[in-house]
Amino acid sequence: MGLIIAGAVIVFLLILLSASIRIVQEYERGVIFRLGRVLEGAKGPGLFFLIPIVDRMVKVNLQIVTLDVPPQDVITRDNVTIRVNAVVYFQVFQSVKAIVEVQNYLFATSQIAQTTLRAVLSKVDLDDILSERDRLNQDLQRIIDDLTDPWGIKVNLVEIKDVDLPTEMQRAMAKQAEAERERRAKIINAEGEFQASERLAQAAQVIARHPIAYQLRYLQTITDVAAEQNSTLVVPIPIEMLKAFEAAFGKDVFPDAMHERTVEESPQAPPIDADPSAPVRNEPVPPADIPPPSTEPGRH
Repeated sequence: MGLIIAGAVIVFLLILLSASIRIVQEYERGVIFRLGRVLEGAKGPGLFFLIPIVDRMVKVNLQIVTLDVPPQDVITRDNVTIRVNAVVYFQVFQSVKAIVEVQNYLFATSQIAQTTLRAVLSKVDLDDILSERDRLNQDLQRIIDDLTDPWGIKVNLVEIKDVDLPTEMQRAMAKQAEAERERRAKIINAEGEFQASERLAQAAQVIARHPIAYQLRYLQTITDVAAEQNSTLVVPIPIEMLKAFEAAFGKDVFPDAMHERTVEESPQAPPIDADPSAPVRNEPVPPADIPPPSTEPGRH
């Protein structure tokens, strides 16, 4: 009988011992409640003994938590509807506050992140969301960190992940980008034409000072055309090259056909200096002299 009682006592002590021993990992802290009151300061890491039935310990993870913010429908300041999601990196730095001040700090931080994301992005334009993400990320991180600081939570980083635009807006932005590229291309082309015209003006001044340069350029052009293996080669001869022959042989050697014109006028046409409003008189033209017929016999 005594052995049975001793065995029962030993089993009961082992159960109490197993219920009073707690092990806290390096990345955890233990918040102990004794008769419903929290003890000052979190415990850990290591081995701890609790008073059975009197003490209760809650473990808190101190590792950085990656919180995925679900996509949010946001209307920007310029009335464009977009869907934006983000990611929040935070960790608990005061275990007692994370357990006592808020019921579920993970769920509370998620809700704060969602509402803050909608509130911040609704105050900016779409262009700012696409071009100034770094500034918006810093604003989101600062606001969420200030709101969760009383809960013992430190927000390390907030990043906007994806911005989903409507199809119509994507087409409009594509047209805008295409128009901008065409504008830049036209400006570059105009600048090239302007620079080329300046170079041509400088070249013309050089040729004007040295006339032989024109002949050299002319021969170079003929060489370039002949290098294309053409079957027919048209060689224009400038009039300036004929001045040497004109001075040597006289002006009659190369008459200027541009000054020879033949003007045919009708007899009925009024003179050039006549009044165009005066009537035109059609006078009969006398017949030509015709010899009379011969009266000699044998002739008709």
